[in-house]
Amino acid sequence: MNEFLFYLVILLSNIIQGITGFAGTILAMPASLRLVGMGTAVPVLNLLGLLSGIYVFIGNREYINKKVLKKVVLVMGVTVIAGLFIKKLLLSNTRLLYWILGLIVVTIALSGLVKIFRKAPEKSLSEPVLNLLLLAAGIVHGMYVCGGPLLIAYMTKKVPEKSSFRATISTTWIFLNGIIFLSHIYSGSFTPDVVRSSFVSVPFLLGGMFAGSVLYKKMSQSFFVKLTYVLLLISGISLFFK
Repeated sequence: MNEFLFYLVILLSNIIQGITGFAGTILAMPASLRLVGMGTAVPVLNLLGLLSGIYVFIGNREYINKKVLKKVVLVMGVTVIAGLFIKKLLLSNTRLLYWILGLIVVTIALSGLVKIFRKAPEKSLSEPVLNLLLLAAGIVHGMYVCGGPLLIAYMTKKVPEKSSFRATISTTWIFLNGIIFLSHIYSGSFTPDVVRSSFVSVPFLLGGMFAGSVLYKKMSQSFFVKLTYVLLLISGISLFFK
């Protein structure tokens, strides 16, 4: 039953990803950790992120901002490895890992909700702050494959044009998730059960992406952004009780 619910989480989170343009993995991760554990959730969701990045790259590679991509990949490539190392150090204390992720998710959710309901003009971030966001995104991505919201905060300032933003951030995931994918292979994370779960989850990923792209054209995006932050808040809080 838990495995089926895991695939359902993948489907629903990718529907929301297709509508809102963000939060697919970080929305799926807390529930997935509770349903199938870190040993399955992290490698499977990382692989799906890699595949979705390739999917977007194939049709949009001409829009990539190569200058920004180069900096992001170089900086986050190093900090992703640092995140993998930190995760390895803390692996014996999974509760602490869940609490750290819970704190990150709750912070992102509350920050998003405050911005929506205050409707205050967005403040411009200084270059040092943007660079700190980039460093933090790499560490969080290495630990949990959930650096997306932090990277988005950086990328929206550096690549404001929508098509270029989508192409550049999707290509970033190919490089970063690729590093994590290789580390999972090296560490033996892809057991027969994880490989099977990966194959089974692909249709749910594709179904969610397709449904999200259809609903994006027909439904209120702002409603789903609010819903996403509320779901993130609930799922983040739930990790404190894991």
